[in-house]
Amino acid sequence: MRIDRLALQGFRNYKELDVSFAPDCNVIAGENAQGKTNLLEAIVYLASARSPRAHSERELISFGGSECSIRANAFARGRDFLLEISLAAGRRRKILINKVPAKKGSDLSGVLGAVYFCPEDLLLIRDGAAARRRFMDDALCQLRARYAQALADYHRAYEHKTRILRDSEEHPSLLDTLPEFDLSMARSGAVIVYYRARFCERLREYAAAAHRECSGGREELGVEYQTVSTITDPLAPIETVYEQLRAHQASHAAAERASRMCLSGPHKDDIAVTVGGVNARQFSSQGQTRTAALAFKLAEREIYREITSRTPLLLLDDVLSELDPRRQEYVLNRISGGQVFITCCEEDRLGTLLSGKVFHIAGGAVV
Repeated sequence: MRIDRLALQGFRNYKELDVSFAPDCNVIAGENAQGKTNLLEAIVYLASARSPRAHSERELISFGGSECSIRANAFARGRDFLLEISLAAGRRRKILINKVPAKKGSDLSGVLGAVYFCPEDLLLIRDGAAARRRFMDDALCQLRARYAQALADYHRAYEHKTRILRDSEEHPSLLDTLPEFDLSMARSGAVIVYYRARFCERLREYAAAAHRECSGGREELGVEYQTVSTITDPLAPIETVYEQLRAHQASHAAAERASRMCLSGPHKDDIAVTVGGVNARQFSSQGQTRTAALAFKLAEREIYREITSRTPLLLLDDVLSELDPRRQEYVLNRISGGQVFITCCEEDRLGTLLSGKVFHIAGGAVV
């Protein structure tokens, strides 16, 4: 898959942009705060209808503007696609695929896939569990439409249940509606656990291999999916996981009402990571945790390839400048085989190290 041409209007700091990309490597060079990351954000949004940075779609519209658009000519699954997204303040977004309105944002993932790697991802191992859940969610929402729907359903039910528990002291009758949301969370939660468990099985294999190679075989990376205690086997059928989630809800019902907090469900999941058999988050060095994070992101790309038989777009946003020369070389030697976008500062030598196109960005424009 690839993006041949990208046009932006009113997106972030881009008043208007129309650019054609190389099918292999594209280096986006420029000083800080000129729009390099914004350009990659637009590409990620095209692939997932989700921004890796914005909390709301309003943030994607240029300051002082009321609307923006992203338009791309892409090639995927052996044919050409025209992808169009329009955002406007106070209106629902509009997504067109070959001029046909998309039913949901996840339809874009059926055309494009993207692995986005930014400096914050280097903290993936050291950060809290939410960062690792987000890593699983970002990867799986592109790969499994059923997962994306289950995640959306779960979040809706979780928000409702959280409000009910919070307000139950003043309005005790609200507790009568809890069973409805418990059922919804268990149904969608079982799907979430089912796919996360299988994703972590593949992650364990691919990330361990990448880590072994990057570390010169000196250390072994361990990956273990952690979910609610009543689930004895996360790889069990969805029906079994559902019943075990219901049992966990029942055992925590009194504690939830007392604390007025939602304590049961996969919203508390995590990935336990070890390096050399030792808890990586607590005891590994910065170099070790960065190597593990690199292994996770490269494994994400391989899992996408395995499941879809296609190579996703790879976007490296100022990541290489955060790595030592050995890790830089390791990444650069493993990005072939698909379209790649790499941002860097003007003084970096990436443009001369890599074949393809080099774009210089200044003030939201190619100069």
